[in-house]
Amino acid sequence: MRCDARAYQRAGAVGLSVLLALAPGAACADDAAGARAGQATVVPAGQATVVPAGQAIVAPAGQAIVAPAGQAIVAMATNFARAGTKLVASFTADAPHRITVTFGSTGKLYAQIRAGAPFDVFLAADQLRPRKLSEAGLAVAGSQFTYAIGQLSLWTSRHFIKAPSFAAALGSANLTLAIANPDLAPYGVAARQALKKAKLWAPLQPRIVMGENIGQTFALVATGNATFGFVARSQLSGKAGKSSGGAAQGREWPVPSHFHDPIRQDAVLLTRASGNTAAKAFLAYLKTTNARAIMRQLGYKAVNE
Repeated sequence: MRCDARAYQRAGAVGLSVLLALAPGAACADDAAGARAGQATVVPAGQATVVPAGQAIVAPAGQAIVAPAGQAIVAMATNFARAGTKLVASFTADAPHRITVTFGSTGKLYAQIRAGAPFDVFLAADQLRPRKLSEAGLAVAGSQFTYAIGQLSLWTSRHFIKAPSFAAALGSANLTLAIANPDLAPYGVAARQALKKAKLWAPLQPRIVMGENIGQTFALVATGNATFGFVARSQLSGKAGKSSGGAAQGREWPVPSHFHDPIRQDAVLLTRASGNTAAKAFLAYLKTTNARAIMRQLGYKAVNE
């Protein structure tokens, strides 16, 4: 099949790290069959390979993957999976570079980078981890910038639930609420802040279930294991309608931005890639009008909006 966001959204929703290797005009395959615990995972050019979250990414003979000139390996926060896949496809369509992507929670990707994972670019869901990498000498000084501003929504797959606001929706007597783990995922931090501001954090404690990342949170709601979930609005683009209210696949209540700190998502060039032309070109592309239009279309606020 051709590369699109759907396979990677499905994989991200169940908490998997997804590797996407794209060359200009290349086709993609979604293949999880070869990803088994303890085995090396080889990423063929032009293919996508799914591996369990947190596993090392290694090449044959136990050698770490090193991106040759014209190639870059990008560590990307799970919430950005759909937009990131589309941006990589757009970038490689016009550039002579190949981009490989792995998705995961910001906290786990950060830990992997600290442990020596062979990434060239880090697209986080916060500003803190990229800054820490710069302070530790693991990222190029001055390369950090905000590439997108995320938006938080409360979502249920049960279209019959009606309420005027997210706080009112959470007043139901029998509910379970999924959020991303605040220790790992910035969208979990925002969800906790929103609940505290609405004075619902303490009352809902017994009913909260946590996903490792925003993809797992989405899956908990989509599968009916949670009544509601705080998810990235980008995950609902094209799924749950354009605004709160009746939608074929559920109901969405956008959380007003004053209920939580801005979800500023920062990118940074990692030190090992200081001379990597593909990594630098991809980061530059994220600042273009075309890239920002794609992000806006998929549920993000563009920088300076």
